[in-house]
Amino acid sequence: MNWNINNELFKQCKAKGLTFTHVCEVGVYLPETSNILDFILGGIKTTLVEPDPKNVKAIRDFFKNNENISLFPYAVFDYNGVIELSQRESSTFVSSLPSSPALVNDSYQKSESDNFEVECKTFDTIDDGSIDLLSVDTEGCEWYVLKNIKSRPNVISIETHGKAYINPFIKEISEWFQHNHYVIWYKDKSDSVYVKENLFPITAGERRKLRMKMFSLKLNIIKYRMKKIFKG
Repeated sequence: MNWNINNELFKQCKAKGLTFTHVCEVGVYLPETSNILDFILGGIKTTLVEPDPKNVKAIRDFFKNNENISLFPYAVFDYNGVIELSQRESSTFVSSLPSSPALVNDSYQKSESDNFEVECKTFDTIDDGSIDLLSVDTEGCEWYVLKNIKSRPNVISIETHGKAYINPFIKEISEWFQHNHYVIWYKDKSDSVYVKENLFPITAGERRKLRMKMFSLKLNIIKYRMKKIFKG
């Protein structure tokens, strides 16, 4: 079984000696690829949010013996009601979004046959205020989690980039972290990981790695965009 054990987020938090009492992931996809799988299997109280009915069933089956999990089968948006999603392979996103990884990186053309409706909720109806680690990967809707969050997690991992893609709400996301006294810890190929100011000292080596990663990501954006131009 190709479980996502000891992923980067878990390893980084473990190296810092961080402990958590309530972890949450919004946009789980498949359970074995969960960004917080190690924490879940460690027995920590967990909130999972996933709108796709197929993935919801897979999550329930996979974690049927884990009593520490609360699963919310909804999309997170800025109102309570019903919303249309588009699905392109592993990418499921709100159909009305102007930008998502599938649209930007894969040149996906929206098709009615790929659309389906699900119930959507604002995140404050899910968040009980005690989340201390949060992972968000909602293919362009990450801002709607932060917009209505009650908790102030010590660590937040959020999808902000990837290949030629930049989150369409990157300005709002960056301002939220600044206004709520978070600093960026590190980036990987798709996520930015923020921590509360003064949670721990970010070392000179970590700052150097972050600068190098940001430079690499900028080069990647240029490369992928140029590739698309020449293909077009």
